[in-house]
Amino acid sequence: MPARVKIMCWLLGLMTLVLATVVIVVWRFLVVDVDDRVNRALEQETTEFSAYAENHTGDARTVADAHLRLQYPDENEVHLAVLPDGVLVQRAEVTYALEHDRAVLGMITSSSAPVGVVATSAGPFRWAKVHAAAPAEMWFVTGYFEDGVRAPVHSTVRVLVLVSLAGLLIAALIAWFVAGVILAPVRMVRQAAAEITEDDLTRRIPVSGNDDIAALAQQFNAMLDRLERSFRLQRQFLDDASHELRTPITIVRGHLELLGDSPEERAAVVRLCTDELDRMARLVEDLLLLVKSGRPDFLRPVAVSLPELTSDIDAKLRALGDRRWVLESIAEGEAVLDPQRVTQALVQLASNAVKHTSAGSTIRFGSSVDGVVSFWVADSGPGVSDESLLFSRSTGLGLPIVKAIAEAHGGAVRVRSVAGEGATFVVEVPR
Repeated sequence: MPARVKIMCWLLGLMTLVLATVVIVVWRFLVVDVDDRVNRALEQETTEFSAYAENHTGDARTVADAHLRLQYPDENEVHLAVLPDGVLVQRAEVTYALEHDRAVLGMITSSSAPVGVVATSAGPFRWAKVHAAAPAEMWFVTGYFEDGVRAPVHSTVRVLVLVSLAGLLIAALIAWFVAGVILAPVRMVRQAAAEITEDDLTRRIPVSGNDDIAALAQQFNAMLDRLERSFRLQRQFLDDASHELRTPITIVRGHLELLGDSPEERAAVVRLCTDELDRMARLVEDLLLLVKSGRPDFLRPVAVSLPELTSDIDAKLRALGDRRWVLESIAEGEAVLDPQRVTQALVQLASNAVKHTSAGSTIRFGSSVDGVVSFWVADSGPGVSDESLLFSRSTGLGLPIVKAIAEAHGGAVRVRSVAGEGATFVVEVPR
């Protein structure tokens, strides 16, 4: 069963239960109210007759007739005086003549209870009686036909039931529409999931509102972002591997194919192949590092002392080459970051600076804190002619690795360079 139908059925079931409870409670309340009014009226009529009979003299027929003439019966109400020689009656317009039903009258007058209900062809008759022995023997009987008295109650309940059914029909339509609106994002999630392929992960679900459905759509979009990033890294890894490893493989194969019989030549080829294999191993490590940069466990951030970290990095940079190393600034305080990854990025920047400068050239390093933590490496080399190509994979994997480490921290890499006047690379990470 579709979720939309389930939601509608549950809402209709709940509304049916509520409306049925309301109808039953209203019906019971109206019935009790009618019965209470009838009982009070019966008690009042018998009390009035007893008082009238005590205060008036004459034969039984005269007293009964006089009292009945003073009565104005309600609808479905009957007053009777049962005498030894007959029955006097004063009643409203009813189709059933109780005064002629001797069997029913006999059951009423012979009953030991002062009130009761007796079955008649016109339905149940609720009665009350009082016996008067003076000035003459007689029974005064008053009562209501319950079906007639309760007819307005039944009519009201029927109207309430019809209104409830109409309300349920309207509620069903509204529930169907509302369920469709609520489940629309869910359908979009299902359709988006069905349309996602390995070649197209760009599909996203529009998010509106701040309810649970919107949260579901946001989580689904976040999942797609992670999947797209993973597939992109996978494709990038394959592209980089094929591009970076092609050259050393070609070199090794070419020299092995031309390998001669001379021991000296063989030793030179083995040395060259070993160098190329070492370079391939480093390339593989760099490629794997770039792939891991998108994983949650790529960083292991801890609280570190910035002065200690700066000093440790400075000591490692000075071992990279015969240059004039200058420590310009040391940041104060602590920061939460991965010290090994930050060190790796700065060593890579310093290695590039060493490659593009000559012996004795000045390379400056430092750190500072100003909202973010900044580490920089500045050289006096030829500078950068086209900054847009710096972090491209086509120029090597060093700077892309630095960028990946900075972005994994939530930071960035900035470059300040003038052609012929050197370049400054700044790694910024949140504190």
